[in-house]
Amino acid sequence: MTREEYKAILEIAIGNEVEAYEFYKGVSQKVSSANIKKMFSDLAEEEQGHKKLLEGFLSGDVNSMNFNEATDYKVAETVDKPKLSLDMKPADALALAMKNEEEAMNMYAAFAKASASAEQKQMFEKLAVMEKGHKVKLEEYYVNAAYPEVW
Repeated sequence: MTREEYKAILEIAIGNEVEAYEFYKGVSQKVSSANIKKMFSDLAEEEQGHKKLLEGFLSGDVNSMNFNEATDYKVAETVDKPKLSLDMKPADALALAMKNEEEAMNMYAAFAKASASAEQKQMFEKLAVMEKGHKVKLEEYYVNAAYPEVW
């Protein structure tokens, strides 16, 4: 992969992180549940951090990244992606968020697989793990919101 291709991929990833930040921030401002509001606000902050991290890679300031691997129960893979709407129910907002994280996880995993350099591959693998962690967190909230009768 050429430096320009690498740069283009990072710019796409940065754009995705900005989009995720805006979505999470918007949802956090609209929901009434304090727990869901905090979760989306925290996710928005994390996406801002991802953007800064990717911008660091883009500028050549490579820091080591370490993430814990989350157990993936693949709930998102069983749900259709809802369309964004101002009238979304909390369960639909969570479903959309977890589907977006699933897509980001898969994109970074594909970039890792296609990477020619070990350093680049490792960066994308770590980003995939990071997005997987978000997906798993959202799946836990989704199961509780979409299926409250299990409690």
